[in-house]
Amino acid sequence: MAFAITQTCCNDATCVSVCPVNCIHPTPGERAFGSTEMLYIDPKSCIDCGACADACPVDAVLPIDRLTGGQREYARINAAYFEQDGTKPSEEGTPARSGPNFHAWGEPSFDRVLPSDFGPLRVAIVGTGPAGMYAAKDLLLHTRAEVTLVDRLPVAGGLVRYGVAPDHPATKKVGETFARFLTHPRARTYLDLDVGTHVTAEELAAHHDAVIYAVGAATDRRLGVPGEDRPGSVSATTFVAWYNAHPEVAADAVDLSCERVVVVGNGNVALDVARILVSDPKTLAGTGIAGHALAELRRSKVREVVLLGRRGPEHAACTRPELLALKHLPGVDLLIDDHDPRIGAAIDAAGPEDKAAVLRGVARETVDWSLPPGAADGRRRIVFRFHSSPVAVCGGEDTRAVRVTGGTAELEIPAGLVLRAIGYRGVAQAGLPFDEATGTVPHERGRVTGRPGTYVVGWIKRGPSGGIGANRACAAETVGSLLADAVAGALPAPAGGPKAFRRLVRRRRR
Repeated sequence: MAFAITQTCCNDATCVSVCPVNCIHPTPGERAFGSTEMLYIDPKSCIDCGACADACPVDAVLPIDRLTGGQREYARINAAYFEQDGTKPSEEGTPARSGPNFHAWGEPSFDRVLPSDFGPLRVAIVGTGPAGMYAAKDLLLHTRAEVTLVDRLPVAGGLVRYGVAPDHPATKKVGETFARFLTHPRARTYLDLDVGTHVTAEELAAHHDAVIYAVGAATDRRLGVPGEDRPGSVSATTFVAWYNAHPEVAADAVDLSCERVVVVGNGNVALDVARILVSDPKTLAGTGIAGHALAELRRSKVREVVLLGRRGPEHAACTRPELLALKHLPGVDLLIDDHDPRIGAAIDAAGPEDKAAVLRGVARETVDWSLPPGAADGRRRIVFRFHSSPVAVCGGEDTRAVRVTGGTAELEIPAGLVLRAIGYRGVAQAGLPFDEATGTVPHERGRVTGRPGTYVVGWIKRGPSGGIGANRACAAETVGSLLADAVAGALPAPAGGPKAFRRLVRRRRR
């Protein structure tokens, strides 16, 4: 029986490197790698060896005969990726595919440019999320570098620790893959150390041959509408950090005493937020959710979550696997507000592999927002409202409603809590240049502009796009640039060594 890749795929291609028959695609050497929502196993070529399942860091690979419930659809999703006859032209005018093993295969390779007799480099990495840890893994496994890992928070993990929903424990397992590098013999980890507060960027650079910033995108994008800062209007970034026990978010930061919540956005974070809000707290009790969040969810009066999207269902920002998962939430109904004829037309016209096709079969009706929220039988529900944007967050001392567009007129959706989930945004780093328009640090293949020996990786480098696995190739590029600069003699010589840096840290943290 063949294997299939399921919802929690992280796209880092560890499975590709262990497959003996080239049945997992796209591979890192293929044009589609990084642009597909997940990787896929060809059921006709799979030999059922299980090597991919053993290697997967997030438990996303399962035998087809063990798929249950909504997971069964992934057998079809995997197979459908390979159901091409090879005659349809690609963008370059050549056949897109030509059968199950349609690409030359090889283990993902990251170029190494250090000569074997090159002395060990001292590299500092600021940030212990996936981007930083892929860079650390690359350096520790493929060079003799000594790595200093720095994080401003008291617990390592970055977005894996504080950004993944607690009901996705398999995704959080990738942190176990990285954990061994925190205690590697050539690594030293400094937690609760803020660059810019405890030490300056210049001081960090003065004690290392190179510094890699992997600080992610720490804040959220703004709506830019009146009332956005009203009590009861909260960023999804704060909400996610709240249920993951982020030390910088108070336990009472979220109040769930209202019956309806409006989430602005329909990306994966928006779907995570909606799912947590309507899930039975009993199903979350065995997860890593923060105790204060679980207690608030048990008291919650939320009966309905509205997902507000400015474009149609065919352009929803979420991935198909996350959208598919919503259809199988126990005790939760899905409804599409059919206020615009374009919505139904897009769903009905969608091809079998189009995102909008996932919503086929979901109930559609024009919602009367004056009625009490939730399903008629008392069940909880999630309502998709497409082709609608927020105009204002309304209320007095707190949030009472969201005024939104729709058709030729505006209307108000009563809601006691509004969560904006329209994307993350990077913040300026002390001592580094910053592009306000993109929320990133200007760079060339990871090299920070005008700062020899300083590099970036992850979302602060490329913007808040791509999942966990996308950071693997991103880190490989940055590390490759760093090593090339080392060989070229382009790295500034450090003035201090590891012991001097340890003494500096001890003095500053007293």
